Amino acid sequence: MLEGAVVLVVLVVVLGVVFEYVNGFHDAANAIATVVATRVLTPLQAVVMAGSLNLVGALSGVAVAKTVGAGIVDSKIVTQDLVVAALVAAITWDLITWWFGLPTSSSHALIFSIIGASVAIHGVGVVIFDGLGKTSFGIVYSPTLALLVG
Repeated sequence: MLEGAVVLVVLVVVLGVVFEYVNGFHDAANAIATVVATRVLTPLQAVVMAGSLNLVGALSGVAVAKTVGAGIVDSKIVTQDLVVAALVAAITWDLITWWFGLPTSSSHALIFSIIGASVAIHGVGVVIFDGLGKTSFGIVYSPTLALLVG
């Protein structure tokens, strides 16, 4: 039994690393494409700026991670199997949208993959709609604010 659990944990870690790799080449390219294409920044400047600001964002706080980790679906139902399903779905979505050149967010893919896997296995009752509302507000608000600010 322990061997199966170890294999599942290793699979989750490997899929997490693959997701982050795909996230890196998927979202970072979307973030810097416009400023490089319009020659506002050189590719090197854009990559350094994107990397630095991603690091600042990662170190700024854990509020978003807490909401995603425990505020979207009932954390009692989250198993390694569910995490594997969510990661595979998010990776697949990111690769499909990358292949077709569609700009999407890996964060959104992961959040809604967690919700989708949870609902598929346990039903809609496990969704914490207050947390989903907060997350959805940010998902809609961020690009809207960016559009308005310019």
